[in-house]
Amino acid sequence: MTAERPLSPWDLPADHPGVSFLTGPTAQFALARDPRFSYSLYVPKGHGPDGPPRPLVIAVHGTRRRAETLRNAFAEFAERQDCVVLVPLFPAGITGPNDVDSYKLLSPAGFRADEMLLAMVEEAAARWHVRTDRFHLHGFSGGGQFAHRFAYLHPDRLASLSVGAPGRVTLLDPTRTWWHGTSDAKEQFGIEVDPGALRGLPVQLVIGENDTGSAELAPPDARGPAPAGSNRIERIHALHANWREHGIDARLDTVPDTAHDHFAVLPAVQRFLAACLAR
Repeated sequence: MTAERPLSPWDLPADHPGVSFLTGPTAQFALARDPRFSYSLYVPKGHGPDGPPRPLVIAVHGTRRRAETLRNAFAEFAERQDCVVLVPLFPAGITGPNDVDSYKLLSPAGFRADEMLLAMVEEAAARWHVRTDRFHLHGFSGGGQFAHRFAYLHPDRLASLSVGAPGRVTLLDPTRTWWHGTSDAKEQFGIEVDPGALRGLPVQLVIGENDTGSAELAPPDARGPAPAGSNRIERIHALHANWREHGIDARLDTVPDTAHDHFAVLPAVQRFLAACLAR
């Protein structure tokens, strides 16, 4: 049996109701490879098949999984920059009834969140006119955890990287095991982490000036407290220093008068992404 081809907006008459589900804020699409995961996009209203493929920006939600709200917050940006924005949804409870963290750590003992995201990118390219070789990746809080770990495993897929206020950080440290360090990444993921592959990549670390709370941080695991500090400010500074030591020229943007608030730091994120898209 022949597989059904995904319809693109330009496959339909302009007045067809299906066009409204494929442009602007799209419907939520189940991932064919694993329907436990899904994604939605913001596609500029004038999106079409002509010209070079449009840049793809991926924004990854935090623990509360406000994926639709995050996508909508990129609507004006996507129209202005003529880029497509994809927001994945990694539901809670995938590896067990109390699971909220597996996607952040890339869950080597369960599903591979990094591979799920790459599958979403390939699906999106089958329906919309977007680049798949490299994309711009942003995540905040739990999404920031995902984003910097994804960058360790797939630096060759990134056009830029924005990491916002991760509650736990993985340092480039060959003496510690995942997720505290990177010594066993090859055993866990089949990929050797190469800091040199991130050199030259535009990288932003971003956090609110008042993001000093610790109430929502994950408790210590069996190996003890998370490395690199007692709150998100200390941890992102430790990640920044660690990356600079390895020749990764990451900028650190601190947003004044802001605590742990994704939508309050988005203007700084979007300025960074706009500059990267302009290149």
